[in-house]
Amino acid sequence: MNYRTHIASSLSDIGPEAWDGLVALQDDPTPFLSYAFLHALHASGSAAPETGWQPQFIVLYEDDGGGERLAAALPLYVKGHSYGEYVFDWAWADAYARNGLAYYPKLLCAIPFTPVSGARLLARDDAARAALLDVLLSVQQASEVSSTHVLFPPEAEARRLAGAGFLLRSGVQFHWENPGYASFEDFLATLEQKKRKNIRAERRKVREAGVALRRVRGRDATDDDWRFFTRCYRRTYAEHHSSPYLNLDFFRRIGRAMPDNLLLVLAERDGAPIAAALVVYDATTLYGRYWGALEHVPCLHFETAYYQPLEFCIEQGIRTFEGGAQGEHKMARGFLPTRTWSAHWLRHPSFADAVERFLEREAGGIDDYIDELNDRSPFKSA
Repeated sequence: MNYRTHIASSLSDIGPEAWDGLVALQDDPTPFLSYAFLHALHASGSAAPETGWQPQFIVLYEDDGGGERLAAALPLYVKGHSYGEYVFDWAWADAYARNGLAYYPKLLCAIPFTPVSGARLLARDDAARAALLDVLLSVQQASEVSSTHVLFPPEAEARRLAGAGFLLRSGVQFHWENPGYASFEDFLATLEQKKRKNIRAERRKVREAGVALRRVRGRDATDDDWRFFTRCYRRTYAEHHSSPYLNLDFFRRIGRAMPDNLLLVLAERDGAPIAAALVVYDATTLYGRYWGALEHVPCLHFETAYYQPLEFCIEQGIRTFEGGAQGEHKMARGFLPTRTWSAHWLRHPSFADAVERFLEREAGGIDDYIDELNDRSPFKSA
């Protein structure tokens, strides 16, 4: 099959109908792959050339007999830094700099600021996927970049990339699984007695502090809700002496464009909001995303960002709650370790060899870490 290849510097060059139609064909689509989410990142200036994210989406078109249709696509960016990626390569960049080599620009295939696994080589069929990978290999060879990085692909896709010469790296996240709990108490009953007691104590502290929780679906959120949430979100970054990646315009845009995938959890005391969390969800999975508070209340973070979303999952029959990047503390709340993947190609042969040896050592450490975590399961023994 012959494909017409195009490099799109704007998602609008592809269009929402074609993009979302292709995403819907993937085995593991997520709300973060949707046109609405990606376009909001770009149009709000959160992930834009001005912030070091230059879209360079690879797209393949095929003739279906009645005209062209989108056959494959790759969300690709030219990056001038490594912020907002959640697979850390700062040490690699530093090693390049110490040897007088430029690590940036680099190519990055990822969803900006989103450590969620999902399809990256988007294609209608295996032939189009193979052609898309061939184009990526040609682009990275022809470009003046140090490297290409594909973050959070599913394992099968990572293995395909390894077969094309990429180096594989694994990491760990913590996910909660819902086998069909009837209630939050039903879930608690599966945990060890100490874990169960601690969760009840944490929830009690929030109630005793006079805090009430309110869940607001995206379609019911007001502009005041989005303003307040953004204020909380920015406050969290400020407390960590960092700059927030996302802005009010972004949250307003996703609130309008994908309201049925959003849930705000608002914490209020004496009728006034004091904290908020935002989660994203679809029919099968809920993704913990953003949190912030204007004042400190013991255990409020756990109640707002974990226990309320867990209750929502149980009520809605959602099977998985992905807790986001890092955080062993999630295990005490019923989340278990899950392996994630990334794939990396480096142009410089000596650095590629050094990184490969590093990744081999790191992989052994990850395996041991996961084994250790599994020995500390919070659930009762069978």
